[in-house]
Amino acid sequence: MIFLPNFAAQAASATFDNNLGTLPEWNLNDLYPSFDSDELKNDLKASLEDAQNFESKHKGKLEEILKVEEAGDQFFDVLKTYEAMQDRIGRIGTFAYLFYVGNTSDPVRIKFLGDTQDALTKAFGFLMFFELEINRIDDKLLDGAISESTKLSHYQPWLKDLRLDRPHQLDDKIEKLFLEKHATSANAFNRLFDETMASLKFKVDGAKLSIEPTLNLLQDQDAEKRKKASEALSKTFGKNIALFTLITNTLAKDKEISDRWRGFEDVADSRHLANRVERPVVDALVNAVQQSFPSLSHRYYKMKAGWFNRENLNTWDRNAPLPFSSKQSIAWEEARKIVLEAYHGFSPEIADIAKDFFDKNWIDAIVKPGKSPGAFSHPAVPSVHPYVMMNYQGKPRDVMTLAHELGHGVHQVLAAKQGALMANTPLTLAETASVFGEMLTFQSLLKQATSPLERKAMLAAKVEDMLNTVVRQIAFYMFERKVHEARRQGELTSEQLGQFWSEIQQESLGQAIKTHEGYENFWCYIPHFIHSPFYVYAYAFGDCLVNSLYAVYQDSNEGFQDKYLEMLSAGGTKHHSELLAPFGLDASEPSFWLKGLSVISSMIDELEKLNEKS
Repeated sequence: MIFLPNFAAQAASATFDNNLGTLPEWNLNDLYPSFDSDELKNDLKASLEDAQNFESKHKGKLEEILKVEEAGDQFFDVLKTYEAMQDRIGRIGTFAYLFYVGNTSDPVRIKFLGDTQDALTKAFGFLMFFELEINRIDDKLLDGAISESTKLSHYQPWLKDLRLDRPHQLDDKIEKLFLEKHATSANAFNRLFDETMASLKFKVDGAKLSIEPTLNLLQDQDAEKRKKASEALSKTFGKNIALFTLITNTLAKDKEISDRWRGFEDVADSRHLANRVERPVVDALVNAVQQSFPSLSHRYYKMKAGWFNRENLNTWDRNAPLPFSSKQSIAWEEARKIVLEAYHGFSPEIADIAKDFFDKNWIDAIVKPGKSPGAFSHPAVPSVHPYVMMNYQGKPRDVMTLAHELGHGVHQVLAAKQGALMANTPLTLAETASVFGEMLTFQSLLKQATSPLERKAMLAAKVEDMLNTVVRQIAFYMFERKVHEARRQGELTSEQLGQFWSEIQQESLGQAIKTHEGYENFWCYIPHFIHSPFYVYAYAFGDCLVNSLYAVYQDSNEGFQDKYLEMLSAGGTKHHSELLAPFGLDASEPSFWLKGLSVISSMIDELEKLNEKS
């Protein structure tokens, strides 16, 4: 008999770090008590049975429902049932994923995630007819039912959104095949990437580190440590580049097949549709940022090189701490105080929501072996609450990451009232609250600066964050476009991928950043390329949007906070044009993006003036 440890769902616990204080570990009990609990097993069983019964009862009969008396109210009841099933399935899937990311190298968690995803795929297989069949209902019949039923009108935004997918919808059997094959195609290669990346070791000064602490060394005060970390990354990436090339080729081909069958013309059109944003709007953003490379990143990194008395910087020095920046680590409790005070200064209601994440163990901040790198706020399901995952190491950027992810969390809590079908926000707007939270935190700290040198250090740190959010993410988008367009012509080699990466990095960073041998493989660790193709432009979209939004806030009278809370509470019920209209903003105007970029440029202007005085 094989004994398996009874992994509880990381109940409220914490780890003490001498430099950082007590770091929190999330409590997943609000989802399920443990991965082998009766509650979870019962919900899995009920999800499958209810999905089968739902299909048996309603498949092929939706149009009939809309032809009877009080059709709208009856259809509303069907939608409520469907939504409740989606919420329960989402709860199970959320628990499985969050339990897994706590240690992606643990075979028990790996098996649990795989088995759970297989079970949920079966349930989805019975439910997938529903949205496909709704999109085959005549518009007049559905619109008539909505106009006659106050209840059904609640779901009008969701039904309208669903209609946008209709031109790309396939036959039911093909849709079901795509769904079932997903587990052995894209999902399988996503897992291979995650588990490989989590298991990699990078040798720095005799110590074997996982990827997160190795990447963190690129922000170390010691230049030699930064160089060694970069060389370790280059060496390990190089040894594994064939595998990452295979994963990239396979996923790009898988996407091309799906795009071709669904009739998407451009490689990024499916992402634009999912984001409910028009291609010309994204193109205008990308063009504006690309044209601004010389006035933003090139100009800043040239100035940064001068601060190090250098003509140019190595790639491992790009995010190096500035010579005049504070070298002190920021303890967890101090980070909490900084962010909550900044949020409270803007809106006590938002601060109270953010405080719950700390008080109720909705955050996992500990760096530990096997834990997924990076940071995120998982929306979970409206019937529970979001969870924030990060790897806190006391750097100023970690504080900004905390502010960023809590912005997501607050947004997700406010949007939860829209229900499982309409709470999710398109990615372009999903980054609004997170970047706005960062801006609030930065501006709060900037007001407390006591000297020109401290202000200079804070401005420089903010500019670097914004360049990473705008310039770097658009460079990522440009790289992805090259990869997916070239993949349509045939298999890509590691050398081709490295060439694409190097060319775009050089274009975006400028001559002040000197690339080194091995850097051509650094594309391989970016998880967004694997999990969410073309996700990355949402960061730049959100940053430029927030820059414009914050300018409105600074110039506005009372009432901005109320409009802002209303925007976040809308979830996915409104298009970006509707949400921005109350603030007098329009993302379809090219000037909108230039206005957002001018905020970054003006900060660099101030840095240059401070530089002349020092």
